[in-house]
Amino acid sequence: MLKRERISVEQAIQAVQVHRRIPLRFVEVELEEAVKIAGAQGIYAYDAYLIRCAEKYKAPLISLDGGLLAAVKETGVRIIEVEG
Repeated sequence: MLKRERISVEQAIQAVQVHRRIPLRFVEVELEEAVKIAGAQGIYAYDAYLIRCAEKYKAPLISLDGGLLAAVKETGVRIIEVEG
């Protein structure tokens, strides 16, 4: 968003500061399942990995990536939409 001048440097720095407060945990995700999703939907394995992680842990997905969000809508995974 910074590169496309949709936000200022100050806003980007604020976003980084907010991001640091998000609790993170490392989880196991079956790569084979992600590859199956990627093949079935014709998407990148990385995007499929995120979808599989959200499915497995019943967590919503948040992204500004339109292609990823379109793929997610076909899976039933809940999406948190961001206006950007």
